[in-house]
Amino acid sequence: MASTGPAADAARAEFRETMEARGHAVENARRAVEGLEAAFAAGALQKTPIIGAMLADLAVALEQDDGQKLGGKSAEAARFILRAVSRELDEA
Repeated sequence: MASTGPAADAARAEFRETMEARGHAVENARRAVEGLEAAFAAGALQKTPIIGAMLADLAVALEQDDGQKLGGKSAEAARFILRAVSRELDEA
């Protein structure tokens, strides 16, 4: 059952605004995930198994070694996964 109420609606809206924000897709993805994790911790949204799996995939795409810059493939993967998470958030 999807989370309801103003906190859930605000968390979904914040996630979508962050993922669509101007800037580098990788940085936007990191900020979007931080906001989602905060919403999960606060109980505003429920982390579904599907969202958990998507976020695990996103973490792999965003992984980098010290000093390494993430470019095209990581950015494209981040955009793809964020769009999938956004669709699934209506069930969270």
